[in-house]
Amino acid sequence: MKTFRAIGLMSGTSFDGVDAAIIETDGEKVFATGPGLTQPYTDEERQILRTAMAVAAQQSDRDARPPELAEAEQVVTEAHAKAVDVILAAAGRDRSEIDIIGFHGQTVFHAPDRHLTIQLGDGNALSRATGIPVVFDFRKSDVAAGGQGAPMVPVYHRALADQSGLERPLAIINLGGVANFTWIGRDGAMVACDTGPASALIDDWVFSHSGAAYDAEGLLAASGTVDRAALVALLDNPYFGLPAPKSLDRHAFSLDPVRGLSLEDGAATLTAFTAETLALGLKRVPETPRMLVVCGGGAHNPSLLSAIERATGIFTVVTGEALGWSSDHIEAEAFGYLAVRRMLFLPISFPMTTAVDAPMVGGEIAGPK
Repeated sequence: MKTFRAIGLMSGTSFDGVDAAIIETDGEKVFATGPGLTQPYTDEERQILRTAMAVAAQQSDRDARPPELAEAEQVVTEAHAKAVDVILAAAGRDRSEIDIIGFHGQTVFHAPDRHLTIQLGDGNALSRATGIPVVFDFRKSDVAAGGQGAPMVPVYHRALADQSGLERPLAIINLGGVANFTWIGRDGAMVACDTGPASALIDDWVFSHSGAAYDAEGLLAASGTVDRAALVALLDNPYFGLPAPKSLDRHAFSLDPVRGLSLEDGAATLTAFTAETLALGLKRVPETPRMLVVCGGGAHNPSLLSAIERATGIFTVVTGEALGWSSDHIEAEAFGYLAVRRMLFLPISFPMTTAVDAPMVGGEIAGPK
């Protein structure tokens, strides 16, 4: 089978910036990855995206573009075009060497119970700017068919586990704004879901109290004490009793239970909350994982990793980096991988990953075929 070279692009709900990565794949196996990098958003761009997120929550039409969303979509598209230029330069590659771009776009609202998910990003404009075909709007068809539209990365997680020869069952955890896992069974079966917030609430708490973007290395949480009453209040949510698959919007949970705590105690409590919700999700998988592989920004937070060990009772917890993966850019790689699967009409979402009725091909293709 032919091998394709793809650029994957991902912009998460933390608004850190655009992650870009190059991957070589035949749509099943992963042959090579890298380089990967992050093109940061400016403070002005982040504010435009935060405003767009607030406006998007009031929409009922995913294609509507009131001025705030139109402005944000232009920002997102231009930032991704710049990221393509930067990753090509870093890799020493010409545009002609890239077969496809996987463009996730910027999620600003996600409500699968309303069959509504909004990702900003103009795939046609990105293709014109780069001269490369673009696959975009990956979640649309899954949500329209009654699926959760998230998480979308599990099939790539399985490919990485195959490449690394990892013993199963195992779970691969992504700690971005929202936490999710992919459980992979002995026979390759997958179960996936969003479990709760990962860094979103911690970031919001730290930013509102100190102006810092996040709890660097988990030092604030490490110096604080978990408030048990606040933790119980945070866990009092019917979402945690629902079986997988299930998915969340970044703003599904409130900081109200920790208001009044110190900066450090709030960070400790919210860190424990992330860990406890992951543990609750993993209790529902068919067989306890032998190991947890942690990826995403939260993998750099030792306090969160320790809390996950305690909460799950699974003590083989390793980071993607320890396996030679680029855990910071794994989602960008995934959307490059999914773009190739879309080219080949291979499914990207499955009944036990997004609750869609049957495996589904997803994504629109823009630009020269």
